[in-house]
Amino acid sequence: MKMGLFKKSCLGCHYLAFGNNTRQVLLLLVIGLFLVEPTSPAHGAEYSAREIMEMVDGRDDGDRSIADMQMVLFDQHNSQRLRSIRSFGIDQGEDRYNLMFFHSPADVKGTGFMTYDYEEEGKDDDQWLYLPALRKIKRIASSDKSGSFMGSDFSYSDLTKNRLNDYTYTFHKKQAEVSVYGKQCWVIESVPKNVKIIKETGYTRSILFVRQDNMMVVRAINYVKDGGDLKYFDVKKVKRIDDIWTALEIHMTRKKGVQTVHRTILTLTNVKYNQDSVDETLFTIRRLEKGL
Repeated sequence: MKMGLFKKSCLGCHYLAFGNNTRQVLLLLVIGLFLVEPTSPAHGAEYSAREIMEMVDGRDDGDRSIADMQMVLFDQHNSQRLRSIRSFGIDQGEDRYNLMFFHSPADVKGTGFMTYDYEEEGKDDDQWLYLPALRKIKRIASSDKSGSFMGSDFSYSDLTKNRLNDYTYTFHKKQAEVSVYGKQCWVIESVPKNVKIIKETGYTRSILFVRQDNMMVVRAINYVKDGGDLKYFDVKKVKRIDDIWTALEIHMTRKKGVQTVHRTILTLTNVKYNQDSVDETLFTIRRLEKGL
């Protein structure tokens, strides 16, 4: 599932986003790189898998947010590449806008990425990538959203919010509950309803681990459509900031069998919400070209 790094639910998060499937934790890439808690359900209450995902999807992710991000890329030989990013997020009615600027290293400095994450059913999210070397803005087509974001293990699709009605949700047939980092989680299988969603996300299904105390997707196993690889989304560190549960360390690991092919660690610092300096004038094509 996308845990939208940048979204109200994961995301991508399959994760973050940054509820739903793993896209609901990046943009959280963010994906809405913020994973947040709503009012916790009463202990012992009975819910369907769909109802749990509705609660994940309904979390408040905080408005007018700012964060510094560090992205570390590891290849199969454990060689590292480090990137620093500044990210911004704002709610526009039911929609969510997110903006990122890369500060280093030199080969990506000035690169900008912006997402308009729409709530409206059937409306495709908009994404743009600004490439300073070419002085050109590239609009990310739906057919390209399963591709790697800036060489990382997060896809463009991971940085947008999944719509609940695009998936069916059931408790995992072998284990409906499990402990993750000492916290009890529901285990939910998320399956796209049609081929269009599979092509856009690149995932045929996802296994989601939802913390029962704060309704965050803290782990996901994503089945990649092409090649048979698995992508493991894992939230290693969370903290309550301004009364909002926020993911501060997110791992995405791509494996072929037991062998790690590539992995990405995303770390957030200086996370702030309700910032007056973050307004709708920041989230424009012109600003994307201009940078900070």
